Amino acid sequence: MARSVCVFCGSNPGFDPAFREAAVQLGTAIGTRGWRLVYGGSHLGMMGAVTDAVLAAGGSVTGVVPQLLVDKEAAYTELADLRIVGSMHERKALMVDEADAFVILPGAYGTLDETFECVTWAQLQIHAKPIVVWNVNGFYDSLFAFLDHVAAQGLLRVQHRGLLRSAASLEEVFALLEQPVELDGQKWLPGTLR
Repeated sequence: MARSVCVFCGSNPGFDPAFREAAVQLGTAIGTRGWRLVYGGSHLGMMGAVTDAVLAAGGSVTGVVPQLLVDKEAAYTELADLRIVGSMHERKALMVDEADAFVILPGAYGTLDETFECVTWAQLQIHAKPIVVWNVNGFYDSLFAFLDHVAAQGLLRVQHRGLLRSAASLEEVFALLEQPVELDGQKWLPGTLR
């Protein structure tokens, strides 16, 4: 069965062309591997770019979108598997359920919300799925510095800090997706549930 990768990223393209290019590269890599993309169901910005690239490479896509974004005409309505849900909470829960692993590209509030809820669930051992940030052009350097600061202040356990992994390249993203998740002295294989 094909692996399912959930991608969290911006519904805007951003100013750096490298952001969109990373989305296209990631989508192409997911599609050519025969994996399935799970994402937030929008046709806009980087979300649309990664989806178009997966489809162009022959991959499959599951979009999960709340009705409020369908009403705002932000949904990728041409998708064969577009699941419309009632709320943002339902959207996140379904994306986590449908995915074996997560990749985060540059984004804003929504991307960070999805990322931190996903990491929190891993911390609580609700899932043991790899979470990898593709730190395109150092976009997330300040976020990782902040998390190191939080850990240094004793508010985040060091072993939990490692749940959110950083990759500098597409090759590193896929290498990290294959590594087991380490939590509280135990290694969990990618995609396993506790």
